Amino acid sequence: MTTAADLAADTATAVPALSAAEQEDLIRTNMPLVGHLVRDMLSRIPNHIHRDDLTSAGLHALVTAARGWDPTRGIPFNRFATTRIRGAILDELRSLDWATRSVRTKARVTDTTRQSLTTTLGRTPTNEELAQALGTTTTDLHQTDNDVQRATVLSLQGFTTSSPDDLVTERTPGPEDMLIRREQIGYLHHAIASLPERLQTVITEYFLKERPMADIAADLGVTESRISQLRAEALSLLKDGLNTHLDPELAPAPENPDSIIARRRAGYYASIAGNTNLHSRLAMTNAHGFTPPAHGAAA
Repeated sequence: MTTAADLAADTATAVPALSAAEQEDLIRTNMPLVGHLVRDMLSRIPNHIHRDDLTSAGLHALVTAARGWDPTRGIPFNRFATTRIRGAILDELRSLDWATRSVRTKARVTDTTRQSLTTTLGRTPTNEELAQALGTTTTDLHQTDNDVQRATVLSLQGFTTSSPDDLVTERTPGPEDMLIRREQIGYLHHAIASLPERLQTVITEYFLKERPMADIAADLGVTESRISQLRAEALSLLKDGLNTHLDPELAPAPENPDSIIARRRAGYYASIAGNTNLHSRLAMTNAHGFTPPAHGAAA
């Protein structure tokens, strides 16, 4: 990960390995790399994060990488710059993530209680029922949801390099890894397409088209709180549906298989299997793992 010390070391190089013209050429040639890494990160984080903020941080890191790269060390510039750009983007995200630990704790407790009530009631609980179970008010409940929505919900673990050796060992996915990634993306597309119509609409409009929750609520004729409930329900279905097919050990076992909600979930899992095959999953991406424009941005 790029640190202030790294940046200082780069800019403090007495004799740059490349001339100013060579550095400028590297920067111009690799500017699309910044756009690619920013798009990849935006697909993992809430839509209130502005692309321009991340792009600015990435471009600054690209310039720094061009100044500090030494071709005689045997590290391709693409790998060298990718590590620096990704680190700069993560630093920018850290600066935007203002949520306190108490906010995240409340969010986890709320989500766990909502899922428990959903299992018990056989439906999504109302805000009043959820607030009563939590021992709070609907106003506090709504405030917690707003706090979480405005915060950057991002696990930094797994996106940063763990040691300097990763700078050298970082490489593009091999054929097997790429095939697995393409299958996962294909399953995600089919899992979204298998959701009940209203849940599918919420996921598509909120995450893929990045529309405000208020606009989606207006289209469906419900409140923003209801959209929040539908989104949570859809994400829970997607997570369990994907785990059922990709990692059965992580798929939850229903406490009462004969309950209405358990039967509905089982039907959803079956519909994913019925709507997908290896050919259709791989057709969602090209050989490089990118989703063609015609398929949207689910990946």
